[in-house]
Amino acid sequence: MEFYKHSKEDVLVAVDSKEKGLSNEEVQLRLERDGYNEIEDQAKVPTWKLFIETFKDAMVIVLLVAAGVQILLGEIVESVIIFVVILINSLISVIQTRKAESSLEALRDMSAPAAKVMRNGTKQTIAAKELVQGDIVFLEAGDYVPADGRVLESGSLKVNEGMLTGESEAVEKSIEAISGEVALGDRRNMVFSSSLVVYGRGTFVVTGTAEKTEVGKIANLLATAEQKETPLQRKLNDFSKKLGIGILLLCIVIFAVQAARIWFGGSNADMTTALLEALMFSVAIAVAAIPEALQSIVTIVLSVGTNKMAKQHAIIRKLPAVETLGSTSIICTDKTGTLTQNKMTVTDHFLLSDKNERLPENSEDWDESERLLILIAALCNDSYINKDGQEVGDPTEVALINFVNKHAREYEHLRAMYQRVSEIPFDSDRKLMSTLHNIDGVNMILTKGGPDVMFNRVSKVLVNGEEKLISDDLLGRFAHANENFSNQALRVLAFGYKRLPDGKTHINHDDEHDLVLVGLTAMIDPPREAVYGSIEKAKKAGIRTIMITGDHKTTAQAIGRDIGLMEKNDIAVTGQELDAMSEEELNKKLDKISVYARVSPENKIRIVRAWQNKDAVTAMTGDGVNDAPALKQADIGIAMGTGTDVAKDSAAMILTDDNFVSIVDAVQVGRTVFDNIKKAISYLFAGNLGAIIAILYAVTFNLPNPFTALQLLFINLVNDSLPAIALGVEKPEPNVMEKKPRAIDEGIFAGGTMQAVLTRGLLIGIAVIISFYIGLSHSDEMGVAMAFTTLILSRTLQTFVARSNTQTSIRFGFFSNKYVIGAVVLGFILYGVTVLPFTRDIFGIPSEFGMTDWLIATGLALGAVILMEIAKVIQHRKG
Repeated sequence: MEFYKHSKEDVLVAVDSKEKGLSNEEVQLRLERDGYNEIEDQAKVPTWKLFIETFKDAMVIVLLVAAGVQILLGEIVESVIIFVVILINSLISVIQTRKAESSLEALRDMSAPAAKVMRNGTKQTIAAKELVQGDIVFLEAGDYVPADGRVLESGSLKVNEGMLTGESEAVEKSIEAISGEVALGDRRNMVFSSSLVVYGRGTFVVTGTAEKTEVGKIANLLATAEQKETPLQRKLNDFSKKLGIGILLLCIVIFAVQAARIWFGGSNADMTTALLEALMFSVAIAVAAIPEALQSIVTIVLSVGTNKMAKQHAIIRKLPAVETLGSTSIICTDKTGTLTQNKMTVTDHFLLSDKNERLPENSEDWDESERLLILIAALCNDSYINKDGQEVGDPTEVALINFVNKHAREYEHLRAMYQRVSEIPFDSDRKLMSTLHNIDGVNMILTKGGPDVMFNRVSKVLVNGEEKLISDDLLGRFAHANENFSNQALRVLAFGYKRLPDGKTHINHDDEHDLVLVGLTAMIDPPREAVYGSIEKAKKAGIRTIMITGDHKTTAQAIGRDIGLMEKNDIAVTGQELDAMSEEELNKKLDKISVYARVSPENKIRIVRAWQNKDAVTAMTGDGVNDAPALKQADIGIAMGTGTDVAKDSAAMILTDDNFVSIVDAVQVGRTVFDNIKKAISYLFAGNLGAIIAILYAVTFNLPNPFTALQLLFINLVNDSLPAIALGVEKPEPNVMEKKPRAIDEGIFAGGTMQAVLTRGLLIGIAVIISFYIGLSHSDEMGVAMAFTTLILSRTLQTFVARSNTQTSIRFGFFSNKYVIGAVVLGFILYGVTVLPFTRDIFGIPSEFGMTDWLIATGLALGAVILMEIAKVIQHRKG
């Protein structure tokens, strides 16, 4: 039953209740039928299961197999190092998953702890969780609404439902039935669980509890919303599977070839020993091919990105979100406070005056019309600014006192001069507010209200400061001005006054007639100044911005056109219009819809999913409980710093300044971070490819293994990690925000990365093979030492080349990244540790390896790096 469509009497019958409340027996039966009024816990995946899940990665499985084989062969140190790295990555993954599970807990915390109800004919206070359908509940200012219900009585009852609708203005409640379908924010005869009473008092009958409330529905949406993997996670997972399977097959083939040689070669050597050496050789290939520290390096690079974003007012809660921002193609953003200033502002006014439209800066130059407009705005007004500078009161009235302060003396001075004698408060039926003052010895009622009401209550008009009898022409000019303002989605107020007999100290509704019409003010929550440039910047970057708001369609369209969000043929739709569309219709119109107004939580999820079905990486902003499911469903949820804990816990990122501009700035950081991750990956895999090429060459030509397993593990875990991390803090590539977003199916080796890996890996491999041959001319041990030295130095020097896929190190700024310089220097120092007298034997460096050999290996490594830079220049010119 749609309770808002029916009279309160019909609703009481439908829920089987009466105004004196339920009996204890009826309550007990309903508790047994419906359960308690609380959101149930969702079953969590056990921590041990999450931990086990992390070991399903193909690369991890290959490493575990390799480590197990090494243990069997007595190589304990290498296997322990591998186990420690895998364990650290698993723990990080489990901790991040657990942090993301607090949304429903925050939602439960918002529930009201107690409720004042009528039961057995008496008023009593009970725990809110014991409420049942049919309970009669009392509300007053400061209460949280404990359940959904139909309003029975309203004494100027105003409720802030921003956590559900996204709109900050409190809703005044009524008891009349509403005809037709209306959005949640327009159901003025209903109250909703977890909203806050800000003014007045009232009673309601409970129509829904627990999961049947609007908040309960959101809890269910949260539980069923998909937790999306980020593009980087998908690409790394897909690549890990392919790499793991490929390496495993390669190791099996190489072992089979060597085993066949041993079996059919007729060698007199011990066959068991030879087969074990062949197995170790295969394990060494697995160790050489897999970058063991890759996950840790990616995590560190993402962490660096979070620090950069924090300086730009974007707090990252989930690390992969940094990269997701960089591939975002759709930003679904709220209007109020994100695109706009979240502060109603008087932007225009209208008077029947021959003077220019702006008020003179000097108040002494004002005519009577201008003076009275300011006086009524200041005096017929209940808002104020407290001693801490905080604005208190209705946003519309706050806008008026700011208007007064901007053009006249401080509003407090005017209120002190002309104190209020009597008043008639605003109510939604009259759409008027009136106050009584003595203005310079004249008793006057000052009135403000909706133009449609005020126009019917005036008998005179102020023209150039003089009162004139109303005429169709004069009233028509006001009506035309009102229409112009309304077409711009401006909120319009009309101002008037009337002289009253001296000695009158009280006013009533009869006094609000035969007024003198003074003028109009027009106000709006204006766009943030920087939003205009950010929308344009997003467009250049190939990012579509879409407004999703709880505000009215006309207002949303006006803002959308003003800031450049809506193009010529774009359209706006309401939540109800969206509900009426089939999936096929929505899919056809999706590219043209730039504004969604008066939307529900279900609408928001549907919009996000529609874009995701088109393979668009979608960001969603929000601040209310109603936004939480969509924030979770989106590829990246962005919560406002001033928003609810539920929204923040569902989001991957929090904006501390609630500003759309910060989102676009964060996208630039995200794109740079992804570029830098690719640079780190290309650096790691080019080095690993060089090692594999050398190993495969040795297998093909039946040469000794050019490396020991410990040498390869040392390079991958110790020497490679720091340069890769240093690449993670590189400055942005030129024109990073003039490229289109990456395609959702684009691999991590796209965009020239694979070509860079192959070119650099081949050059490193060739340099190592040449060095290996030079060493083998002396002994097998010297061959291993030369190959190891050339490999570690060429990989370290490759850091300079990896800084950019398009520019040379010199052009990109050789010394512009101090971390790269430090990583390369430290890499040489770490290599130096391996050739010290007491560590040589551990790393397989013979005593005869000297300075001449080191210089040869260094020259080969340097030559390979120079050729890499030349190849980069040639390729860039071709491109």
